[in-house]
Amino acid sequence: MFSCKHKKTEAHKNRSTHTEREIIIPEFQTIIDSAKLKGSLLIYDLKEDTYYSNNFQWAKKGYLPASTFKIANSIIALETKVVENDSTLFKWNGEEGRLTIWEQDLILKEAFHYSCVPCYQEIARNIGAKRMLEYLNKLEYGDIKVDSSTIDMFWLAGESKINQFQQIDFLKRLYESKLPISHRTEAIMKRMMLIENQEAYKLSGKTGWSIRNGNNNGWFVGFVETQDKTYFFATNVEPQQEFDMEMFPMMRKEITFQALKQLKIIK
Repeated sequence: MFSCKHKKTEAHKNRSTHTEREIIIPEFQTIIDSAKLKGSLLIYDLKEDTYYSNNFQWAKKGYLPASTFKIANSIIALETKVVENDSTLFKWNGEEGRLTIWEQDLILKEAFHYSCVPCYQEIARNIGAKRMLEYLNKLEYGDIKVDSSTIDMFWLAGESKINQFQQIDFLKRLYESKLPISHRTEAIMKRMMLIENQEAYKLSGKTGWSIRNGNNNGWFVGFVETQDKTYFFATNVEPQQEFDMEMFPMMRKEITFQALKQLKIIK
């Protein structure tokens, strides 16, 4: 079993200690409670070097990255030339998928947005465990455990984990061109991650959903660019007992938008 645990460089030590300002926003807890969820909303103001959350302890605990790993997986695929660009085609093999939207030929950009698990399992297998681990160490991404037997599932099951601070740190380095990747890969990723392009702001990101030992865990991570500032967010939540699971895909985004509105980042 390979394990992605980075050598603690001075820069990484500094990133891991969260010496930035941390401010509790009680309204974030109200948003989560009202949605019948539990967990943490974490927002980082780049200019002010300040984190806002309802629960910093939750935000520092690690969880399976689930489909948020498609960001790192896409980067590694592009860097290793496993995929050429965001128009690389994945042919549907005719098998029934968990989602009907996967049952078609998809280009990489579509596979990313539709969170096509079979497409990204194919990508991971083509990268291979050794190269995957090398790049994850280089990218300083979470605490990932992968070998040849888990290469197409390690982000959805097993002991791999990443926390909300690490998600934001990774996205911040991508945004600021501080990842050890080509400008071409960076440009393709920023293009693929764009979700909303409004007059007042641009929002980029990726959702994720894992089920481990019967427990559902959901992510929404990304960044918002306004006219004069950039904010990063990482939402991690789990349903309370009375939660309607049909709402889970939508609610991860919904509560994040409510938190961004609470801080007047978007209207």
